[in-house]
This record gives sequence, structure tokens and C-alpha cells, in this order.
Amino acid sequence: MRKDYNLEKRKFVIGGFIVVLALVYIARLFVLQLSDGKYKDSANSNAFVEKIIYPSRGLIYDRKGRLVVYNQPAYDLVMIPKDVQEFDTVGFCNTLQITREEFDHRIETMKKGRNYSAYTQQIFMNHLTAQDYGRLNEKLSRYPGFFIVQRILRKYNYTCAANVLGDIREVNQKDIDRDSYYRPGDLTGDLGVEKSYERFLRGKKGKEILIRDALGKIHGHYEDGLYDESPIAGYDLHMGLDIELQEFGEYLMQGKIGAIVAIEPKTGEILALVSSPSYDPALLVGKERSKNYADLLNNRFKPLFDRSIMGAYPPGSTFKPSQGLIFEQEGIVTTATAYPCHRGFISGGLRVGCHGHGSPIALKPALQTSCNGYFCWGLKYMLDNRRKYPKTADAFETWKHYMVDFGYGYRLDVDLPGESRGFIPNSAFYDKVYGKDRWISNTIISDAIGQGEILATPLQIANLCACIANRGYYITPHVVRNIVGVGVLKKSIERHDTRIAREYFEHAVEGMRMSILGGTSHRGNVPGLDICGKTGTAQNPHGRDHSAFIGFAPMNDPKIAVAVYVENGGWGATFGVPIGTLMIEKYLTGTTTREGLATQMANTATYSSKAYGKAEKKTAAKPEDAKESETETKQPTTDGNNGTKE
Repeated sequence: MRKDYNLEKRKFVIGGFIVVLALVYIARLFVLQLSDGKYKDSANSNAFVEKIIYPSRGLIYDRKGRLVVYNQPAYDLVMIPKDVQEFDTVGFCNTLQITREEFDHRIETMKKGRNYSAYTQQIFMNHLTAQDYGRLNEKLSRYPGFFIVQRILRKYNYTCAANVLGDIREVNQKDIDRDSYYRPGDLTGDLGVEKSYERFLRGKKGKEILIRDALGKIHGHYEDGLYDESPIAGYDLHMGLDIELQEFGEYLMQGKIGAIVAIEPKTGEILALVSSPSYDPALLVGKERSKNYADLLNNRFKPLFDRSIMGAYPPGSTFKPSQGLIFEQEGIVTTATAYPCHRGFISGGLRVGCHGHGSPIALKPALQTSCNGYFCWGLKYMLDNRRKYPKTADAFETWKHYMVDFGYGYRLDVDLPGESRGFIPNSAFYDKVYGKDRWISNTIISDAIGQGEILATPLQIANLCACIANRGYYITPHVVRNIVGVGVLKKSIERHDTRIAREYFEHAVEGMRMSILGGTSHRGNVPGLDICGKTGTAQNPHGRDHSAFIGFAPMNDPKIAVAVYVENGGWGATFGVPIGTLMIEKYLTGTTTREGLATQMANTATYSSKAYGKAEKKTAAKPEDAKESETETKQPTTDGNNGTKE
């Protein structure tokens, strides 16, 4: 009997078809039971209600234990859409004092959310007022599917330090994708220590799992609360910040654009970090947060821009002590080396102006009088020294590495978000600008006096001052001195040593002391405090020069190092010296003997238009011709025709 091959083929086809159907069925069953969260949520929601319990956020204290930031209860109205039954919508809206249109808009917006699910809790309205909460709570049983979750809002005991503290905001999708801790409606730190210490401050959420019947009625905790979890409060922070010194700094900087940074040299703890104009941190709390944030963001004076760590400025003559230290270490000068200064540095048709003083001049008097000529000659002799360095580029690389030792050119890794690295050029940069081996010392001589392409943040400028005060090292500047229960983060207390001998730092310190006693910083002399200082007047191609100052005290037992930078403030002695030495006096003595000077500083403005928040509360004195500088734009190399005034 002959075999029917057609029938045989048909049998295999039908068998294969059955196998494929079985595989598809099994795969779909796997997806439904194990992978598809929708059905899992549906099944769970029929039997359980999971309620999130939010932890108390960590408190923030200053260095003296004063409470700066604390928590206040707040309430969110949430809903599980699947559980919502027909209810009196008009009465509901009247209770919350919203319109029906607003109700519909909130529901529509909720459904458009990427993480929307009818089976999980969704926020209908956050930040209920105490009145809203009171009215709604007694009627909540009328609105099945809705319930209230207690949250926290930040409260502030002081109206200062907004840039340091930061704020909290609702998480966005990026936050949720980055960290599984978050779910829609959660809060996270935004800016300042609230952001950089978020994982310590936020704590751990708790939960309650409630069981319910088919009618939706709650029958207590599942397994008598066996799977419930209590929330764990966040860790408290103790800052190195002195909140009263911070308040005083912001008071002095009213009506001005710029920054103050104060550091405890021995520990690297930041005592004050002022960015001006500033704003009241309470503006970014509650229902008005979005509106206030938009106002701050659109303000032309950029109060959200933290100039103390983000602003990149030419440091001007505050740079000169570092130059003297490099020249001594490299054997270019000694304390007896004197250079001419005939109202400036004059070489090969190039002139960098300077004010009148004795000539020739040595290192310490050059620091005392802030002589441009001395430091220009020092850099020229270093870069042109062919017995020591094969090429100009080699000498410049040596110079650049010393500047990096001082903390310039790279981020200092302060424990705050958004720090700028400033800018210290290297030889490759100048090769690109001028051509390889086509630039000489005179081409870049402005670098010697903190001009040219040099840019630094006020934090870096203050850190140089702390390094000089310590005679050769600095500790990474940091705002938080202790996380209660954890300790200080190791990276926050790293010691960084320069390669410069201590004896040369003593010479720089003596020159800075001479500046206070009878030099360009003499306006800042306070008997008994042994202040050492250095003025800076940074040329500004966008308007009036910037006023700068660095100083520390006491001379032989430094407890505070300060940098002040006032955009368009003119000479360093005009704003930098008074503000800097007032800060030193306030910190060391708790008060000031120069109340009149403090009032004058606070009431003198450097711009005509009103800034946002606290800056507009002061009546500004008649401003001089000042323009806001573009601090993020690198300054072009100066041609040396205009001297730096101190």
C-alpha cells in the first residue's frame, strides 16, 4: 500500500500549529501573572490598601546649635481612582474652595501622568491649608476613594542663607527613574544642602497595609500589622555656618551684586557663604512655590545664581600673594629682591599701570602697596629663565601646577551642588590662542596680577586666603560639619598641601599684615585683632571695576579667613576692605565697634534697579555708573594700558 505523503505533511503542519498556540498561550499567561503590574495592582487593590507614611525630614542646625530649618505638618489629598464612587462633586469642590473646572483639570492632568494607575494612590491636591484640612477631614467619609496623607513642609527660623540651605520640591520623572525610593508626589531636595545631603535628610518611608472586603470596607491591618513598617526620620545636620554671621554678611551686601565667603582655616568649615542679591528661603515653600520660583528665575539679577561658588571672576590683586610664594619657591626672588615700578611695569613697549609708591620695591612692601610692577617683573623673569626652564611653556606649566596646589582651576568639591571650576590657563591653551611657541612672557603678563584669562570663584579666593593663614595647606571647604549619627564625610575633611616652604608663607603673611597697618588695606585695621589682608581691584571690560579683598585673623592663630567680591564696586578699599574686616570683627568679637561703617555699607548700592526679595527692602544710595558683569564670560587678556587701582 502506497504512503499518502500529503496526509503526512498535513499532520506535521497541524501539530506545529498546536505547539505554537500553546507557546503563545503560556507566554501570555506568564505576562499576565508575573510581568504585567496592571493586573497585579488590580488584584492587590481588591484586597489591600497600602498607605505610605512619610518620615520626618532631618533638621538643620548652625555651628552653635541654633535651629535653622525644621518641619511643619502639611497634608496632601490623595485618591485611588478605582475606589472612587459617585459623590457630591459640588459639595466636594465647595469644601476645598475650588471650581468644578479646576476639579476636572486636576483629574485630567493626573490621568496624563506617566505613572498614572487607577489602582494606586494619586495626589489630587497637595499642601492643604489647615482650614482645608479641618473642613475636609470631618466630611471625608462622604468621598470614598479619597484620603489624607500627612507630609511635612520646611520652616525657617531665619530669612537668610537661601543659597546654602536650598529647598525641597516635588520629584520629576528623572528623579523617579534615577532612584527607586521616589514615587510621584514625593519631595526631594533642590539646591543647597537640601540637595547634596538628600539621602541623609529624607529618612525612610513607612507603610501600613490594610485589608478590605469586596465592598471596599476596611477591616484593619493585614496580618495584624505584621508587614507594616514604621517610618525612620532623616538624619539631622549640623553646619559649620554661623547663622548670625551669615545674616550680618547679607545685611552688608544689600543693594550689591557679589559674594562673601568666610572659612575657618584649620578645619575648612564654611562660616558664611553669602550670595547677593539673595531671597527669603520661605518663598519656596507651599502653594506659592512655583510662582515665586518663576519670579526668581526671571529676575535679571539672578538671585538663584549662587555667586559664591558659581560666579567666575578675575581675582585681581588678591592673586598677588600666591605669585610671591611661587617666585620665592622657584628661586626667582628673595625678600631682598627689588624691582622697579615707574607708575607701572614697562617692557618692550608694553605698559601695565600702577599707582604711586616707592621704587624699586621688594616683596613685602609690594604686597603692602599692591604693586603691579613687582609681580609682573617676577612672572617675566620666571617665564624668561632659560637656565631653569627649557621653554616659556615649561616655565608656565610649573607656574600653573602651583596654582592648582592652591585650589585654582578645578572644583574644590565643596558639599554644595553647582560649583564652578573657574579658569587657570595652561600652555596648551596659549598655544591654541597664539600658536605653538609664538607667545612670550609679555603676551600673558596680566596673569601675574590676577587678570588676563584668570578666573576664580569667591570660594577659591577665600580658600587661597585660608591656605596662606595655615602657612601652606587647606582643608576641603565644606558647609556641613556633622551628620548626627553618621559623622562627617571623609571627602569633606581632606588635607591638601602645597609644595611651597612654610618660611615663604610667613613672608606673605607679613606683607599682608603691613597692608592692614599702613597699606592699601589700612581702612580695615581693628586694634587688637591682628588682621592680615590684601586688596583687589579687578578690571572689568563690561563696566566699573570689581572691588575685592581677602583677609584673615588673628595673624598667628587664624580663626577666620574671608574673601569679599563686589561686582562694579570700584577700588578694593571701597567695599572689599570694610565688608571683609567687619565680618572678621563680628565673628571674633560677636559685635562691631564700627556700627557707622556697617550701616554705610548696608545702605550703599552698586546698581540702580531693585533686585528681588531682601535687596529691594533697602533704600539704595544714588548708584554710580554700574553694569552687571557677565561673570560666566572669560575676560580677554588686557593690553596693560590701565593700571589696577587699590
